[in-house]
Amino acid sequence: MSTNFINGEANTDYESLITPFLSSQRPLVNSTSQVAIVGAHVCPIESLDYEIAENDFLKQDWRSRGKMQIFQYVLMKWLLCFLIGLIVSLIGFFNNLAVENIAGMKFVVTSNMMLLNRFGMAFLVFSVSNLILTLVASIITAFIAPAAAGSGIPEVKAYLNGVDAPGIFSFRTLFVKIIGSITAVSSSLLVGKAGPMVHTGACVAALLGQGGSKRFKLTWRWLRFFKNDRDRRDLVTCGSAAGIAAAFRAPVGGVLFALEEMASWWRSALLWRSFFTTAVVAIVLRALIDFCLSGKCGLFGKGGLIMFDVYSENVTYHLIDVLPVLTLGSYRRHIGKLEGRCFTKFYLLVRFPFSLPVFFLDYHGLPHVNPYNDLASLIFNTNDDSVKNLFSKNTNFEFQYSSILIFFVTCYFLSIISYGIVAPAGLFIPAIVTGASYGRFVGMLVGSHSNLDQGLYAVLGAASFLGGSMRMTVSLCVIILELTNNLLLLPLIMLVLLVSKTVADAFNSNIYDLIMNAKGFPYLETHTEPYMRQLTVGDVVRGPLQVFQGIEKVGNIVHVLSTTSHNGFPVIDEPPLSESPVLYGLILRAHAIELLKKKAFMPTPVPIGTDALKLFYAGDFLKRGSSNGDKIEDLQFTEEEMEMFLRSTSIH
Repeated sequence: MSTNFINGEANTDYESLITPFLSSQRPLVNSTSQVAIVGAHVCPIESLDYEIAENDFLKQDWRSRGKMQIFQYVLMKWLLCFLIGLIVSLIGFFNNLAVENIAGMKFVVTSNMMLLNRFGMAFLVFSVSNLILTLVASIITAFIAPAAAGSGIPEVKAYLNGVDAPGIFSFRTLFVKIIGSITAVSSSLLVGKAGPMVHTGACVAALLGQGGSKRFKLTWRWLRFFKNDRDRRDLVTCGSAAGIAAAFRAPVGGVLFALEEMASWWRSALLWRSFFTTAVVAIVLRALIDFCLSGKCGLFGKGGLIMFDVYSENVTYHLIDVLPVLTLGSYRRHIGKLEGRCFTKFYLLVRFPFSLPVFFLDYHGLPHVNPYNDLASLIFNTNDDSVKNLFSKNTNFEFQYSSILIFFVTCYFLSIISYGIVAPAGLFIPAIVTGASYGRFVGMLVGSHSNLDQGLYAVLGAASFLGGSMRMTVSLCVIILELTNNLLLLPLIMLVLLVSKTVADAFNSNIYDLIMNAKGFPYLETHTEPYMRQLTVGDVVRGPLQVFQGIEKVGNIVHVLSTTSHNGFPVIDEPPLSESPVLYGLILRAHAIELLKKKAFMPTPVPIGTDALKLFYAGDFLKRGSSNGDKIEDLQFTEEEMEMFLRSTSIH
């Protein structure tokens, strides 16, 4: 113990050692249930059972399994990974096919009207079609599955960190995520489909891995192996990796994205399964794209899967080129989350004043005077094609300063607003579009003082915006390399990502952590803050601790379950049942309710033999799927049963 002498008096630190670090004036609320904003509603959330509860039933079940059943378990894991990759790739292809045809048809009809000098009608059709598509995306999200709003990456990241929020992986959420993403992207909103694809992949994985469904008569015995949070969490990780792979055709980038940004727990077996899943995605997408190249997919073409294969020439640069590259990474990204149920009206008022004069400039009937308008090639286009135009090489004289600056400012503010609307909306594409215009503008300012092509500056600008927003390095680097199909960009992209992440970290956290914090999702960081070393258990728990004895009265169990929302309770034995207090483990709420349902009660508090365990089997205590489990309010007991006893030490 340290002693300080101030003004001749001893002043010890003893009081600081015994005083709790946090204030003890906490409300004695007998509940630990937290709430978070899931979609548009405030919902209670629970923690996942991060590891399987190894009770006597589970141990006996595993001991009784032969080599064939173990082989079935391993085979089913690989089969589910294959199905996840197959389904996610088909969904990703369908999403892009729908977007390319819906948006393409809209642009074709509008362009034909303008070629006939029907500018007012063209603007009306373009505006109304965008309005209808945006309203469809917002309405189905708000009224059918609010959990489908946004990109979904914060929700998936919170789940993989151990937080179970209701409805985020339901079939309704999956349906709205697909349809809402198609309509939102087709409406020319500055949103992307990469984030929603991550959530879509996680939904597919969670539904496949929930261990069957009694409601839909899917009770195959093999599926019961996965009725636990650990296996389901691994499958969701593979699903999120498959989502990125399907969005960007970046299988390796998808694996690294799941490793770097999403998963809180990683092991070599999970690495192999996620890699296998993304490989399936890449193969299926390649086959589907080859099929569409024959012209059988409508307006869907090479650009349908966000593949920016536009920079295939050898890149040569010198040390003097590094300085302007560093300036690309030195920026601070502010993303505001603004709710926008009436956002469409604002969006039309902001973007179309730029679009309307562009229509007249580009299609005013004088092709020999003004055959090409650079701003029209960026605004009057899909986001994917706008990025392709900005990334294109050998186009140093195709864009004017004013056009690039107008496009950058417009995209910057519209991306801030559009990311908060009540619809499936991703951040990857807005960041790429905005960053590409910013990078090309810097390249235009540098001009002949640099050996780098302005298209390369656009690629590096997109990397800087992604790195500054999401704070990822390795996965983003690989994704961009797979997008551009050029390994020679690796040193410059690494440099830009490192600088942008370092500068942005000096101001705030990454965008997904900020959104999780705003929504109320608890998140455990990989490292602890120094002050946390001074904390004790009493500083962080809320309410009086509720425990069960190894042999507990039924009435006491019912009372505790009815008056608390705890998901788990310590199980202890104290004298006279044991010589000294013994902690057996933890009993989950669902397990306690299962014991009460079977009414395996004893008239006296005495230890029981193994015969009573025959009333149960391991499947009774497996984790339910997305359906709601049993509730204590649904159980009825007589007064005589309430005075009986129940032993719980076998399922701790």
